[in-house]
Amino acid sequence: METERIALSQRERDRLRVLHEVQQKQMTQIAAAKRLKISDRHIRRLLFRLGEHGDRAVIHGLRGRRSNRRLAARLELKIFRRVRQRYADFGPTLAAEHLTFICDQKDAGIATMPSLVVALPG
Repeated sequence: METERIALSQRERDRLRVLHEVQQKQMTQIAAAKRLKISDRHIRRLLFRLGEHGDRAVIHGLRGRRSNRRLAARLELKIFRRVRQRYADFGPTLAAEHLTFICDQKDAGIATMPSLVVALPG
């Protein structure tokens, strides 16, 4: 059986270490909850997940997935072009404000525009 490598943050590694100590009966659930600054009920949930999913239990379930708020590729390309043409010398926030005035897509996530403008290539 091949082992899978999991990228963990320092916080997740600490959490996993404490959960393993609880599983091996070296620490109580209450002490683990105090150390991790979470409730003892949440420790029980994590222990249950640790039994089901292994070390992946400490990783958020949505890590690596595409955001539900992501703009369509065509709209994103249209925004990039518009910013390059008209607002090349604007900062991200000002460009986003100007785009919301001229664009029909207010509800499509133009409010997240500063992060898009920062991501502009070139």
